[in-house]
Amino acid sequence: MAAHQRLMNMMFGTICSQVVGTAARLGLADHLGDSERGYTELAEATGTHPGALARLLRALAALELVTETRPGTFRLAEAGMPLRTDRPDSQAAAVLLFTDPALLDSWKQTEEAVRTGQPTFEKLYGTDFFGFLAMNPELSERFNATMRQVSLPIAQLIPVSYDFSRHHTVVDIGGGDGTVLAEILRGAPTLRGVVFDSPTGVAEATATLTAAGVAQRCRIDAGDFFTAVPDDGDAYVLKNILHDWDDERCVTILERCREAIPEHGRLLIVESVLPEVVDTTDPAPYLTDISMLVNMGGQERTRSEYEQLCRRAGFAITAVHPTLLRTSYSIIEATPV
Repeated sequence: MAAHQRLMNMMFGTICSQVVGTAARLGLADHLGDSERGYTELAEATGTHPGALARLLRALAALELVTETRPGTFRLAEAGMPLRTDRPDSQAAAVLLFTDPALLDSWKQTEEAVRTGQPTFEKLYGTDFFGFLAMNPELSERFNATMRQVSLPIAQLIPVSYDFSRHHTVVDIGGGDGTVLAEILRGAPTLRGVVFDSPTGVAEATATLTAAGVAQRCRIDAGDFFTAVPDDGDAYVLKNILHDWDDERCVTILERCREAIPEHGRLLIVESVLPEVVDTTDPAPYLTDISMLVNMGGQERTRSEYEQLCRRAGFAITAVHPTLLRTSYSIIEATPV
């Protein structure tokens, strides 16, 4: 029965994600806050059917995201706290992104992606994922917020996992709103930095860097990393960039970095590094890998696969620095050859 129950729990995964996504769209965590509230009061606040909302809340309680303290009365459980939008550890934007209809429709075509080896997103929408974001500002804003939320924990560990004191300027390629670079600069008072991303990607970088108190040591550049990257750094960071793309486009990005980096410089690839044999203790990177297949055409990779990409672009991997996160995230250090 244990195997049967485990399989059934997986089958209910789609329902679980919809329950959590609906809770996020209704703002239930914000309405609950630090208080206990009855389902009728919450129904009035959210404009929902009282009986139906009570059933949703009980499903959330079964998932241990809320607690039913007495019949019909609920409060947030610890696991549900990140659904609040007013917390620094909020994951609300990520929940809204991954339960967005555009991504869900693409997931329905997983079998097609596995049969063809090609992402289904472009087939459905006539453009790739990032092109779709450019045409949908609200979803783009949600994507940027998600990247900020999921980047912060690893961003805080990058400066303690790698010594940046040897460098004078770090360039964060695809650095978005500057969350990663802000943490690196805060950990190295003499270091200067450049955030490089598309115009929409860097739209909120000024606010992030200013809030972190490092804006005076940082420049914001907009451009296309398939064409060229800033050439005034001696450390180049690629965090969660290469897993978005297929091998050929990864090599192109790395070649642009190779053109810019000095001979004494360092390339730092921050990604999940899969073991050569599947590690069943952490399914997240393998599920992310399928997400890359379906939505973007990219993939998660092993060290040997990163070595092949780097070699083709003129780099050699010299070290892999594990982070303190209990995940497969590592910093791959490479040098020009």
